[in-house]
Amino acid sequence: MKTSLRAALLSLACIGLAGYTLADEPRRPECIAPAAPGGGFDLTCKLAQSALLESEILSRPMRVTYMPGGVGAVAYNSVVAQRADDGGTITAFSSGSLLNLSQGKFGRFDESAVRWLAAVGSSYGAIAVRADSEFETLDDLVAALKADPGKVVIGSGGTVGGQDWMQTALVARAAGIEPRRLRYVAMEGGGELATALLGGHIDVASTDISDSVPHIESGGMRILAVMSDERLPGEAVADIPTAKEQGYDVSWPVIRGFYMGPDVSDEDFNWWKSAFDQLLASEDFATLREQRELFPFAMTGDELDTHVKSRVKVYRELAAEFGLVE
Repeated sequence: MKTSLRAALLSLACIGLAGYTLADEPRRPECIAPAAPGGGFDLTCKLAQSALLESEILSRPMRVTYMPGGVGAVAYNSVVAQRADDGGTITAFSSGSLLNLSQGKFGRFDESAVRWLAAVGSSYGAIAVRADSEFETLDDLVAALKADPGKVVIGSGGTVGGQDWMQTALVARAAGIEPRRLRYVAMEGGGELATALLGGHIDVASTDISDSVPHIESGGMRILAVMSDERLPGEAVADIPTAKEQGYDVSWPVIRGFYMGPDVSDEDFNWWKSAFDQLLASEDFATLREQRELFPFAMTGDELDTHVKSRVKVYRELAAEFGLVE
């Protein structure tokens, strides 16, 4: 598999892909994770780091750097304004990034400001508590929120209107609770969120199932609900009930992928697109993705660009329903 992937890319570099010219391999490949280590952006970068090296698409390890701030806003602005033509750098994004873009939280730049490169997998929102929590089910949590919304401290990656906030807001709305009455503590990414939950600083974490698996396996965390339409496959998560089966009609899929700066050359962009097209078609990559509790979702280039802009439109309408935008 490794040899065939490398040979295919070398061949494509010579003849071009669909009429495009491909650049040489980046000399200093880098993936920016727009949060502190340990969360979903970190997971996304490290998945690409491992896959590109193990497949020999890259001959040297891709560096992962961390740029926390505004749950992706700092990285987005930095890439657009300062690294617009950097052909060796990719930056991780998620559905949460698109939700923030829909509300103008990334400043003066919108969803058209970057080149959307590849989506490499999906996950789902989740409501997590410590293993020793008094909340055994989602109904237990909802009952406590109805009794006194301000008593339960909910941690979320980002502020009101962000992805983690939206997940619990949708559950609250389904239960007849005004979402703005809930007590939130904003944090920077899934790593910080897990640390706060396990340390007893918050009662509940609105999080992502992929981020949570290591803590589930270690016995420190319990998931009250995963926001998928059906129960998920995999030994660590198969017994976790969905919000829907517990009577709350809420689902929240989370796509994970990468973008590049707006002025990156077509040659550099096509090199990365070709690399991800090769990865996404390989069984080896599917195995690496599964090991990180991500589920299949493959899209690159123009197709991803169309999908992203469609999702931002949907999220903008959802945000308007909650009074987050006009």
